[in-house]
Amino acid sequence: MLRHTQAFLAGAVLAAAICQAAPSYAQVVVPTNRNALTQQDQLQQLQNQLQRQQYQQQQQLYRELDRQTVPKPQPDVPVYGQTCRMEAIGNTISRVCR
Repeated sequence: MLRHTQAFLAGAVLAAAICQAAPSYAQVVVPTNRNALTQQDQLQQLQNQLQRQQYQQQQQLYRELDRQTVPKPQPDVPVYGQTCRMEAIGNTISRVCR
């Protein structure tokens, strides 16, 4: 019994030391209640599922908004008749338009 208590206390001290040294996002849990751990895992899974669902809905909304935007028409630019001339350079005849 004394050894069990000492081992438990040593584990608790080790867990406390790890909690202080570990980054804030790390979670150190002393496995004293497996039911609580299971519930915590289920809660984390549900939160992740909700976040994924919200992200997908947001992306769907963005896609719908992108589809609704009408492309701007090309500006009306006057087109003038081209002035072209034929040039003979050697054996080649080329057309130069301006």
